[in-house]
Amino acid sequence: MHQIKELANGIRIVHQEVSHTRLVHCGFVLNIGSRDETKEQEGLAHFWEHMAFKGTKRRKTFHILNRLESLGGELNAYTTKEKICFYASVLKDHYSKAAELLFDITFNSTFPTKEIEKERQVILEEMAMYRDSPDDSIQDELDALVFDNHALGRNILGREETVGHFTQQDFFEFIGSRLDTSQLVFSIVGNISFTKALKIIEGPLSEIPAKRTLYLRSPFKGYQPKLERLNRDITQSLCGIGRPAYSQHDPRRYKLYLLNNILGGPSMNSRLNMALREKHGLVYSIESTFQPFSDVGFFGIFFGTEEKTLPKAKKLVQKELKRLREKKLGSLQLHMAKEQAIGQMAMAEENYAALMLVFGKSLIDHGKIDPLDKIFEQIKQTTAEDLLEIANEILDPAQLTSLTYLPN
Repeated sequence: MHQIKELANGIRIVHQEVSHTRLVHCGFVLNIGSRDETKEQEGLAHFWEHMAFKGTKRRKTFHILNRLESLGGELNAYTTKEKICFYASVLKDHYSKAAELLFDITFNSTFPTKEIEKERQVILEEMAMYRDSPDDSIQDELDALVFDNHALGRNILGREETVGHFTQQDFFEFIGSRLDTSQLVFSIVGNISFTKALKIIEGPLSEIPAKRTLYLRSPFKGYQPKLERLNRDITQSLCGIGRPAYSQHDPRRYKLYLLNNILGGPSMNSRLNMALREKHGLVYSIESTFQPFSDVGFFGIFFGTEEKTLPKAKKLVQKELKRLREKKLGSLQLHMAKEQAIGQMAMAEENYAALMLVFGKSLIDHGKIDPLDKIFEQIKQTTAEDLLEIANEILDPAQLTSLTYLPN
């Protein structure tokens, strides 16, 4: 069972003890992401994530990277459209070292000018690598089409012209204007007691001055479906189909999660996989995805196929969408779909590093952490009529944006 403590400055600590592991996973989750940048700041949140490892008031790059790796631990970070996470996994005896290091890189980064110049080149190389990976770039370009000129449609990596001009002062100003101590969580999952975990981190965190920001995220509105075809230097055609969907606060989000799982979730028996790969051999992989944000969500379908088989593949996708819109699931089909989704969630809970991050995000987004049984109950209560209604809204062909990459 998890425990939560809120400090006077608004920072929250969430903890769950797991006695049958040798490890502790811990990390900071900050409610700051790429959507919180201005147009001139595009890529700054992601650049900050990189620069956190490049020097603090106490450490140089080598000392940061060597601190946990030399002990067999892992130190990592990532940036999404709404979150930055700095986290680590270590043997339980090294928790104090991990917590102290994470505190240092999160709050004491100095953004040395020489390191900015070096890391700038690394990120530009990352952009080039991304452009050479059409499977990745089509997802970002579909985001840009769906969310148009809104910040949710921008690439997390930023643009070459913005990344090429960031200075040390840009980082300090961005953090100063976006960091809110009430929107920051330190999460711990592993073989350590709540008392011991707090003893290490509570003191340093309590010394952080309380800070509230007046910044509010700009909501997305005004969606217009689009159809776009682009030529790329590729050998296989790629297709992305998507639209805005439910937010993190929409009570229908778990029902859409279930519907998405049936359509094109991670299992090999998803409808799209069975129709396009197993029955017709048109694709190597096909997936659908649902990603909720704080005020809106994203639903998408992605697949690749030979250019000559693209029309047939698209027709089969539309056929599966139509089936879900027009034909209600039978009681056995619905029961099996629920059991599959619940089983997947239960297995995901066994990934304690991921669970630690989920705790932090849930506490920021909802102010609480729902027990898994409560989520299971919402899935169990979903009816075939619920799924039919959601399918007719989300899978409406007139509301879907389509992006196709064709070989030159």
